[in-house]
Amino acid sequence: MAERVTPTQPPRAAARAAGPKVALSTASTYPESTATAFEVAARLGYDGVEVMVWTDPVSQDVEALRRLSDHHGVPVLAVHAPCLLITQRVWSTDPWVKLQRAKQAADRLGADTVVVHPPFRWQRGYARDFVRGIWRMADETDVRFAVENMYPWRYRDREMLAYAPDWDVTQDDYRHFTVDLSHAATARTGALAMAGRMGDRLAHVHMADGSGSAKDEHLVPGRGTQPCAELLTMLAASGFDGHVVVEVNTRRAMSAAERQADLAEALAFTRRHLALNAGR
Repeated sequence: MAERVTPTQPPRAAARAAGPKVALSTASTYPESTATAFEVAARLGYDGVEVMVWTDPVSQDVEALRRLSDHHGVPVLAVHAPCLLITQRVWSTDPWVKLQRAKQAADRLGADTVVVHPPFRWQRGYARDFVRGIWRMADETDVRFAVENMYPWRYRDREMLAYAPDWDVTQDDYRHFTVDLSHAATARTGALAMAGRMGDRLAHVHMADGSGSAKDEHLVPGRGTQPCAELLTMLAASGFDGHVVVEVNTRRAMSAAERQADLAEALAFTRRHLALNAGR
């Protein structure tokens, strides 16, 4: 029997004009599984997925992810390292081991980006060496370690700075950045200004909306107050060569059909505004 060749991209993506690929974060189908995210991405015509590594065993299993990618014809474009509170024991309790595992997963899956959060402040040793350590790892690989902006934690009128060196990652020197518009909304900071500070080191985008609530909302783009459309047209005009990842919260969807409708709306919004200044 001839060996099956794993497609590098789904047929729909191959037929599209050059430009930023639009991927689906596997977090966007939660509480459904990682496997469901691949199926939905294929059905709706996303160009790929970003795998959120979390407590779902499939998200931690590179061979299982390769089989899903092969089966659905959907490439893995990025790996989100396990940086959440609920993933403190996923892959290791050592945060540097987590990043090495994420880089290895990206290599094996053909992804070119690892998304990483800045450390929690109580991870003192990790936080102290984080900027230098990310540079060391970036120097060892072609995989982009794209450090993501976060936000202060708020409760009523109190604010806690949970991340170090800073939730605003533009305050430090990294080779590559991820901008997340929902996080910018929660931080109550200007997303366009932040993207401007990132400049040509902006390598990755988490496309979601927010209203400025203290809660990280991850709304479908266009349903909040963030400059989602403006950022996308700016990226298209600048020749942005990274990926745009739809990372929205669909936990309140009443059915699989409603969840897919939200994800189809997010994809259409993203592609429409990316095309405005891209000559498509």
